Amino acid sequence: MMRQLRSAAGVLIVALSACSSAPTRYYTLTAVAPAGDVGLPVSIVVGPLTLPAAVNTARIVLNVGPNEVRPDEFNRWAAPLQEGIAQALAGDLSRTLGTERVTLATDALGATADYRVAIEVQRFDSVLDDAATLEAIWTVRRQADGHLEQGRTTRRESATGGGIGGLASAHSRALAQLGADIAAAIRSSYQAVR
Repeated sequence: MMRQLRSAAGVLIVALSACSSAPTRYYTLTAVAPAGDVGLPVSIVVGPLTLPAAVNTARIVLNVGPNEVRPDEFNRWAAPLQEGIAQALAGDLSRTLGTERVTLATDALGATADYRVAIEVQRFDSVLDDAATLEAIWTVRRQADGHLEQGRTTRRESATGGGIGGLASAHSRALAQLGADIAAAIRSSYQAVR
């Protein structure tokens, strides 16, 4: 009798755990900036890039109230978020400026570049079925003479419908705006010395 109860309890535990575990889904950020008209013959290194600790996790962190966030157990970034943001931004810069010579700081150790871009992401908010908000301060350094261009980008992109995938797309669009702002600073800096 005791053995039958243990067997029944074991089957019940397995059945309950199978019902409660949803499949984990993975999301990426992508470069979505339109291609620029004229290529710029420059090389760019993106990084360092910093993020708020609350969102720097594999799990997608949802803002669920004014002072409340919830990491989602079943929806995750396919790559570390810091790396995903840097890669999407590098792709956006490459497309906007028409140059293939855009690398990440982690891939370009010791490499020389015409420009270095440092980014501090201050907000990376995700409100399900509402919007993605990005706020970042950035610095573009012209390596030849150390000249700096600095700026702040704040962008809210609608993510109504589409669930977590819609949020990832909205964040990609917000990053494209960050890339456009940085690209404008690089283009201005480049033209100033030509």
